[in-house]
Amino acid sequence: MKPLSMIAGAMLLAVPAFAQNTFEGHYTRPLGDVLNDISQRFNVRLKYNVDTVGLKLSYADSRVRPYSVEESLTNVLSPFDFKFVKQDARTYKIKSYEQARRTVPDGEKLLAYMSSLYSDKASWEARRDSLSRQVRELLTIDQALAKRVGGKPVFSKVRKFDGYSVRNFYLETYPGLYVCGSIYEPSGKGVKGKHPLIICPNGHFGNGRYNKAQQQRLATLARMGAICVDYDLYAWGESALQVGSEAHQTAEAHVIQAMNGISILDFMMERKDVDPTRIGVNGGSGGGTQTVLLSLIDPRYTAACPVVSLASHFDGGCPCESGMPIQRAGGGTCNAELAAAFAPRPMCVVSDGKDWTSAVPVLEYPYLQRVYGFYNAADKVSNVHLPSEGHDFGPNKRNAVYDFFINVFGLDRSRLDESKVTIEPFEALYSFGPDGSLMPANAIRFKK
Repeated sequence: MKPLSMIAGAMLLAVPAFAQNTFEGHYTRPLGDVLNDISQRFNVRLKYNVDTVGLKLSYADSRVRPYSVEESLTNVLSPFDFKFVKQDARTYKIKSYEQARRTVPDGEKLLAYMSSLYSDKASWEARRDSLSRQVRELLTIDQALAKRVGGKPVFSKVRKFDGYSVRNFYLETYPGLYVCGSIYEPSGKGVKGKHPLIICPNGHFGNGRYNKAQQQRLATLARMGAICVDYDLYAWGESALQVGSEAHQTAEAHVIQAMNGISILDFMMERKDVDPTRIGVNGGSGGGTQTVLLSLIDPRYTAACPVVSLASHFDGGCPCESGMPIQRAGGGTCNAELAAAFAPRPMCVVSDGKDWTSAVPVLEYPYLQRVYGFYNAADKVSNVHLPSEGHDFGPNKRNAVYDFFINVFGLDRSRLDESKVTIEPFEALYSFGPDGSLMPANAIRFKK
């Protein structure tokens, strides 16, 4: 007679392979089926940015909480590194986990925690100084700056327009690596003397620094009396001729763009017509993230205006904004706290109702006011919120920028007229020339 252990083993082997929803099969079910059940049970719509085909979930039904659709989704999705984003009362989008993007409730919790770390100017400044030091270390910016070539910019001919002029430049940073950009300057009668300078890091809007809105903004600021400089994102525009566009999706883009911003300010500060007491930084989207970073690591800025970018729950979705782990500084931080380090110097945060900045008026702005209040300077930080608008650098965003710099730098409002701006063809703004023929002999060239 066979031992009972052998009989039991034979019985186990006889269990059909498809009978997975058992103790022996860890109660496994297809992920898609579980999500369909949750959708029906809670009467919600699930939208997908991920592929669930072929994915199996162990202990599937025990992960569902009959009292909470969101706890159920969290439990069901977490084994696959998926997450949900609530879009309205009855709609959830299923997405892959994003290290740089969280939710508004996450931002609320983080800012509440951070606020508990400081209650006055002294405790805040201890935190601020630690953040600044650690961000520099995590970004590796000092190592990058130590490797710079230290070259001088090469300029194109000046192009003159109504009340302003434009000329392009390229500047060698690392050996054979150049950053390209354009300088917009006031021209005409009464422009002698010192002018405010505004550095304008580019964002991810279509056509980069050559797009119409970018030209309108910089030229209008120049017409009102400011010298403005913009420059290519790393591996965008003319930079792609050197390193290819895929290099933008790397951590080195985060470092090199910060180095470029510092290097451009270095040579611009040597000009006798620049007023060192009026140095601004302004950019939108990814350029807004750069605005906050530059305002933190470069103490020469006296005014800052990040546009459609600032949030406590979003670090920037591109590696050029979050490729280096700077949010680990201070045991964990966010762009809102990094922006607060600019206090008590003037800052304007421009936000809208249809992207991740939608909660700024009730979340990030009150937090910034609290920190600025440590200096009795809550009036030095402002928020222009456009609830019916989306993620762009449209007329109302540009007007908010104009108003801010008119107020803090004393620009000439009577010269505010975008219709006077000449929109140049992209080729006119190319520092290396329309065909790249002006690229220096030692320049790195991308080979496909």
